Amino acid sequence: MPATLRRDQILVTFAAVVWLVGTAFGMGLVGGTDGVNEQGEGLFSDSATLIAPHGPAFTIWPVIYVFLAGYVIWQWIATDSRWGAVTRLPAAASLALNGIWLLVVFADWLLVSVLVMLGIVASLGMILARTADLPQEGLGATIWVAVTFGLYLGWICVATCANIASWLVGMGVPEDGTGPAFTTVAVLAVVVGLVALLLTRTRQPVFQLALVAAVTWGVAWVAVGRLTGDLRSDLVGYAAIVTAITVVGLGVGALRTSSRKLEPSMAGS
Repeated sequence: MPATLRRDQILVTFAAVVWLVGTAFGMGLVGGTDGVNEQGEGLFSDSATLIAPHGPAFTIWPVIYVFLAGYVIWQWIATDSRWGAVTRLPAAASLALNGIWLLVVFADWLLVSVLVMLGIVASLGMILARTADLPQEGLGATIWVAVTFGLYLGWICVATCANIASWLVGMGVPEDGTGPAFTTVAVLAVVVGLVALLLTRTRQPVFQLALVAAVTWGVAWVAVGRLTGDLRSDLVGYAAIVTAITVVGLGVGALRTSSRKLEPSMAGS
């Protein structure tokens, strides 16, 4: 076994330990809190900002966590996998930064939490870029890389916007009103643009599907929160619905394009 492979496998595992320690604080298992919602003076609750997804949206985290745990195990087994080789280091970064983010939030360092979240975005974007043109490698790579990090990246696209909004509210920007509502609509438009960009950067249909599913899930729950939750805004709620529909449309178009590109390579294999 090459020394670099063993090193990378150990780094992923160490990053997973950091992630699990952060999760213990984030879930309130350590530190005497009820978890992230209680931290940051409530700025991470589902009614803190107009772009915060409604509570049930966060049930996506256990799903992502299960897949991340699966990746940590799989990357030890898949020693000959090209998908594993190109993703271990950025995956390790995303895992460690996830744990660090939870610890930073626990410490109420809102600006640092934004910077850490942007680091997660960068590491996941690297995974998307490194796997963009790889040949299909089987069920293991599809599940533990494409599904795992497609979901993770899609959710983080929404979570980053919410994190920035929480920081701004903590700085004194009003959480409600006409100005914040129109600003939130503009941010939702940025989410659409970001999804469109990411979908053009990979031809992996499963990665694309997982990304679109997570973004749609997140913005759909933004709509629910603004139309039925404690912090109401019809403008943001309906804009979030339009965003979700648009993202699904972008996903359908990207999947059709990726399928057409894959057909010639499959025919020649």
